[in-house]
Amino acid sequence: MPPVKKNPLNLNALQLKTLTLLQVLAGLEGVGQPVVEGGVMVDRFPHAHGNHFHLGPYTVMSADATGLSNEAAWVALERKGLIKSQFPNAAIVTEAGLAYDTGIRGQILHGSDH
Repeated sequence: MPPVKKNPLNLNALQLKTLTLLQVLAGLEGVGQPVVEGGVMVDRFPHAHGNHFHLGPYTVMSADATGLSNEAAWVALERKGLIKSQFPNAAIVTEAGLAYDTGIRGQILHGSDH
């Protein structure tokens, strides 16, 4: 059996970061709402203060979150079946999107100390 390819959909860095943040948002209590057709709707997005923002127990640098307000990133994720876009108001993270291993969680999600 061949090894599993990292990033099999060839997402670029912006797409990987955006999907990672949408996955985290989908898993936060009170933010992600399961939808009947499968997946989780996210319609509440964090606001930065200074150069960072808080995402549940994590701190995220604002520079790592530019894709949350970038329609092209959402279009690409939707084309690849990872989200259903309602840009800029909401995204449904599909089952495939929830399961996709972006491999960068540890790089952009930092433990929060406050």
